Formats: sequence, structure tokens, C-alpha cells
Amino acid sequence: MVSAVVAVTLRELLRRRRALVLVVALPLAFYLARIDTTGQAIRFLALGVGWAVATLSLFTHVSSRDLDQRLAIVGASPSALVAGRQLALTATGLGLAGAYFALVALTQDVTHLWTVALLLGTSVLIAAPLGAAVSLLVPRELEGALALLSIMALQMLADPDGTGAKFLPLWSTREFTTYAVDPSGGADLTQGLLHFAAVAALAAVITWIAGVLRLRPRRLPVPSTR
Repeated sequence: MVSAVVAVTLRELLRRRRALVLVVALPLAFYLARIDTTGQAIRFLALGVGWAVATLSLFTHVSSRDLDQRLAIVGASPSALVAGRQLALTATGLGLAGAYFALVALTQDVTHLWTVALLLGTSVLIAAPLGAAVSLLVPRELEGALALLSIMALQMLADPDGTGAKFLPLWSTREFTTYAVDPSGGADLTQGLLHFAAVAALAAVITWIAGVLRLRPRRLPVPSTR
């Protein structure tokens, strides 16, 4: 069932040509806007990839809601439906991250290049369940996209050294970028990994619980014979 959901989701993504153009173009615009400043360019690229993948995840989960409910009624496992869509979105996002990693490798000179791959990959792994979680809380595409835009705008504008910034989903991008660009010790890398692990686990659990509760079969009341 999971493989079938993955295949269906990928076909749905291919039909959304405008959304796919957004996924490719938005991170590129963020990167080119700051290309002369290596650290900011890489971090903004990661945030752009995160927002694009989260938005694509939101659109996919919203558009598939009715289909998933029908599949759940005929016996499909809610866990399989959630896992299948997340796998397809994560694979798509990682493909995009790989392309942008190649771009950074060709256009920037960084101290720890491999950390850029880690940075982009972790952004995808957070963004896919984040978009799904927002789609479960905000049932319409426009309102959900605006909610994600607000989160990413706050992520860009908040002081990364402030305590509140650490509660934002992609704060780890700042730590990974610092380690990638500056010849610093391993503290930045460790903090980034710990923050990523906590956020990714929380987003995945929220997405799974909300998805299972939304798709679980419901017993209809027995009509009264009186």
C-alpha cells in the first residue's frame, strides 16, 4: 500500500506544474539575491527549499484529503497513507536539494562543503512533515500557504541568537551554515543536529497522529427502530 501511495503522489506532483516551477524557482531567487554573501546565500537557499517543499506538501495533502478518506473507508491503513505521501514528498525534496547542492559546490567556496548537503537535506526532512501538519490544522490551500509564509518570514527576520528563534522549525539552518562557512569548532554542528532531530521527530509525530485520527474509520450511529 505504501508503494502505491508513493506512486500516486508522484503522479499528482507531476500534474502540478506550476507548483513544481515554484519549488525550483523560489529557492533559486533566494540564493541569487544573496549570492555575494556566502553564508547568507546558503542559509537563504535552505530556507527557500524548506518553504517550497513545505508548501508542496501542504498542497498535496489538502488535494488528496477526499481520496485518502475513501481509501481509508475501504480498508487502507491511515499510517500507510501518511507514510506514502511523506516518502514521495521527501524524495522529491531531496532531489531538489541535490540539484542545489551541486549549484553551491560550483559557485561557492566553503570550509565544510559536505555540511551544505546536510543543511539542505535536513531542511527537506523538516519541511515535508511541517507542510503536512499545517494542512491538517488549516484545511484550505491559500490559508495554509500564508501560514507557512508567516513561519518562514519569522524564521528570516528573527534574531538567530535570541531564545525565541530556537523554537522556530529551521533554526538549525543557522548552525549548519555557520559550521559550513566558518572555520569554527564542532559546537555549531552538534547544536544544529540536536535541534533538527527534535523538530523532525516532533513534526513527524504530529503529522502521523493527526493523519491517523483524521482518517480512522468512524462508526455510524445505528438508526433507531422506534
